[in-house]
Amino acid sequence: MSRFAASVVSLLFILGPAAQASAGSVTGKVVYEGKVPTFTPLDMNADPACKAKNPAPVMPEVLVLGDQSRMVNVLIFVVTAFPGKTFPPPKEPAVIHQHGCVYQPHVTGMMAGQELLFKNTDGVLHNVHALPVQNRPFNIGMPPTLKEKGRVVDLPEAAFRVKCDVHPWMQAYVAVLSHPFFAVTGGDGTFQIKDLPAGTYEIEAWHEKLGTRKASVTVGEGDTKTLDFTFGVPKAQ
Repeated sequence: MSRFAASVVSLLFILGPAAQASAGSVTGKVVYEGKVPTFTPLDMNADPACKAKNPAPVMPEVLVLGDQSRMVNVLIFVVTAFPGKTFPPPKEPAVIHQHGCVYQPHVTGMMAGQELLFKNTDGVLHNVHALPVQNRPFNIGMPPTLKEKGRVVDLPEAAFRVKCDVHPWMQAYVAVLSHPFFAVTGGDGTFQIKDLPAGTYEIEAWHEKLGTRKASVTVGEGDTKTLDFTFGVPKAQ
């Protein structure tokens, strides 16, 4: 290696951690306010194999609340565009499991150009019927012998529905972003969007039934900003 090349490598090694440290992040929680609707367990009697896999009742994931009414399965993402910047998709796929005759996770975020991989660990017949609008819809039959199958999703798109025509209670949602600045709230109802360049951003929170909430936040170099969202059933007019 030449002296010049060695100097460049040394400089990149020095600047790399500093460049990462200068990025900011947004963290927060999503809370539900108001009366919680009553839901009935999923009816899996149509497929005895699915019923046998779930001796305890399985509730629909249309509204999942953790402690202190914090909401699970809410997609949080940056709406603001990044002009002149492109972000390569991850080499690893976004994975949705067909396990216990439900989709796990219920809400998935991924990047345009990334593979969306479906895994079938149930040992029963499923099919994956995806209903995007900007991208081409697809319908994948997954017999017990087919353990996984993927599709690359090329274009950014708002959250679209994925269903199983064999088991109509199976529903999931997938959102495709042009950048990596998104998250889905976990079991504690919190989220973190990391490595944001300094700037002012519009952030959106999306829920499959309760719509969206938006807020603006300014992130400086090395900042960690807190941004919370609240959802509730709309009041009757």
